[in-house]
Amino acid sequence: QVQFEESGGGSVQPGGSLRLSCAVSSRLFRTFPMAWYRQAPGNQRNQVAYIGAGGTTTYADSTLGRFTISKDNTKNTLYLQMNNLKPEDTAVYYCNYPNYSGETWGQGTQVTVSS
Repeated sequence: QVQFEESGGGSVQPGGSLRLSCAVSSRLFRTFPMAWYRQAPGNQRNQVAYIGAGGTTTYADSTLGRFTISKDNTKNTLYLQMNNLKPEDTAVYYCNYPNYSGETWGQGTQVTVSS
């Protein structure tokens, strides 16, 4: 079973930046699409960025222009560069397959944006 290990979260002021990483335990990492999700307290977990196996990317409207998803197939690692962070970006961030509704999730990484 594939495992996901997120890291890189922290506390930043509005306008700050963070880079999240997700280590994926699969030799087939390069062959499948991936996504980043986030879940704020009391809210559902929502997909915020997607990257296809070939590198095509899409973003939720709330993150477009500020977040960049990328991956390094040599390291089996997914990234999320987050710039110009806003308080509403505060959430636990997860990586997983796109449009995933199952129960296999990593521990996530907390991002807190406040002044």
